[in-house]
Amino acid sequence: MREGLIPAVLGTVVTASSAALLGSRYKMLATGVLGFGLAHVVLGTIDLFEHR
Repeated sequence: MREGLIPAVLGTVVTASSAALLGSRYKMLATGVLGFGLAHVVLGTIDLFEHR
């Protein structure tokens, strides 16, 4: 399995689920989790391109 694929996929799932929660009463928590997910997507993508 390619290095960086798991963090990129995990980040995508976390980002999508927190984006769904942005309209709820937990907006601050959803925003924090959204940033966490986006960071995983970015770092996983960097790993994917770095280890070709």
